[in-house]
Amino acid sequence: MKLVSIPANPVPDNVVTGMVKTPDGVSLRFARFAPPAGRRGTVCILPGRTEWIEKYFETIRDLRSRGFAVAILDWRGQGLSDRQFSDRHKGHVGSFLEFDADLETFMREVVLPDCPPPIFALAHSMGGTVALRAAHRGQRWFDRIVLSAPMLGVALIHSTVIAASIVWGMRQWGLGGMYVPGRYPGVLDLRPFAGNILTSDPVRYARNAAVIEAEPALGLGGPTVAWCDAAFHAMRATSNPTYPADIRQPILIVGAGRDVIVSNTAIEDFALKLRAGSHLVVSGSQHELLMEQDRYRSQFWAAFDAFVPGTPLF
Repeated sequence: MKLVSIPANPVPDNVVTGMVKTPDGVSLRFARFAPPAGRRGTVCILPGRTEWIEKYFETIRDLRSRGFAVAILDWRGQGLSDRQFSDRHKGHVGSFLEFDADLETFMREVVLPDCPPPIFALAHSMGGTVALRAAHRGQRWFDRIVLSAPMLGVALIHSTVIAASIVWGMRQWGLGGMYVPGRYPGVLDLRPFAGNILTSDPVRYARNAAVIEAEPALGLGGPTVAWCDAAFHAMRATSNPTYPADIRQPILIVGAGRDVIVSNTAIEDFALKLRAGSHLVVSGSQHELLMEQDRYRSQFWAAFDAFVPGTPLF
């Protein structure tokens, strides 16, 4: 299984890539990168919605420079993993239980057999929700978990209750496979930079768009009604006041100060209830902290280095 390489975003060294199949028959693309000589420890990158492995090549280099092996996957319906519809631009899932199955398959088939311990997670947005679901179930795959702007609530919607009720009702009427009303009509990563709500860094934004232009099959558009209904269901679960306290793993949550996609209020409420959690906000950053300007990324990495054993600070 190929990785897409362009001059502005070459494939990092020492990579193995392939496909694994989930119990329900979905093929997932993965990549794993060996650690530098004499170093141990693996960071699993769990991307957000619409994202794909190539988008994290810079982050993979950052992690390997810190001495870690790296493993990463394309969730079902994203990147070059299987998609359900002939319209490849539809972001669809019936339930987050399907993402749970993706993560379990990835861990059991790729990470645990072939990646050196200790194992840590670095999860962004929707990937953060999936990582928290695993921790809440009692899965102890990760020694520590770092969450970048996790999807615990939605900032874009004035009334989450009304929006959740609408998509639930549409799904009951058999409309789960249609695009959610009001979605952007094209590939999200190809929108103009001006006015985007992901990053203030024009160079990294253009780099990611260039990867999509080189391999259009990576592109993804708006979510389906079913995806939105599943996401609201998952966020309702994490909003239960007892949910954070049931998690026994150390967690660092890094929020983006100018995030208008996920709710910083929901993130703060969740973090305050964690038994072993830390929370900080990178002021000025938009949603995609790892795709931001260096002045914001450096703050994220400083927090990461202080939290994850094995980085240069340790």
